[in-house]
Amino acid sequence: MQIIRNWMPLVTMQHQGWRQEQDQPSLSEVYRSIAVPRNMPPIRRFLAFLGPGYLVAVGYMDPGNWATSLAGGAKFGYALLFIALLSNIMAVLLQSLCARLAIASGRDLAQACRDAWPKWVSFPLWVLAEGAIIATDLAEVIGTAIGLKLLFGIPLEIGVFLTAADVFLILWLQSRGFRKVEAFVIALLGVIAASFLIQILMADPDWGGVLRGFAPSTEIVTNPEMLYLALGIIGATVMPHNLYLHSGIVQTRAFGQEPGEKRCGWRHGTAPSR
Repeated sequence: MQIIRNWMPLVTMQHQGWRQEQDQPSLSEVYRSIAVPRNMPPIRRFLAFLGPGYLVAVGYMDPGNWATSLAGGAKFGYALLFIALLSNIMAVLLQSLCARLAIASGRDLAQACRDAWPKWVSFPLWVLAEGAIIATDLAEVIGTAIGLKLLFGIPLEIGVFLTAADVFLILWLQSRGFRKVEAFVIALLGVIAASFLIQILMADPDWGGVLRGFAPSTEIVTNPEMLYLALGIIGATVMPHNLYLHSGIVQTRAFGQEPGEKRCGWRHGTAPSR
């Protein structure tokens, strides 16, 4: 009932400027379930929105991203670090725009696309999105199964079933409260960050070469092999499914509906925090 009460003002306030009204909020099970009280200091309000950012960060650690970056480093050293920096700046810009869209309009990116395009365009877009989801999940499932095989010698067939079971774990955590999902993901990201730090210390890179690699070079465009890998790095980093995800999960925060409240990230009173 609390979710319904939080949702009702959105129906009346957010339909202006759109061709059709929303029929349901984004991620209705956890919509506006995490309170962002008004009396929080600015740093606490900022920290209250870090959870969605950490969830989005997982999408940038997929096998495709690692494979293209490793291939570029193995073949061209630090020369493609500029492309990695550029693609991450592009991703940060797009992610922030999607989060702002969700907060300002109360719609996620998928809902906004459905409103902006006619049905004959929206339906093929939905089919393409479903295909992209399947392709992405296939890479994650197979990659995890291979990792379990390398680490523990678990057969690939069993590894696939174990990986599929992860979905039910996430759904169970979500039913216990969205912060549980965020805490679980942040713990995994901490393990990855520690692993990266250890690998960097063991590799002992040439830091002068690293700094030079962040400078743009015309060779990236003139060398076909380097250009091919550069495009692969950009494509593996700037991923549309992360844009849809961010615009949905940022609405788990119970920010206010007035323009000033949206800018500051608070609302009058509190909402249930799970």
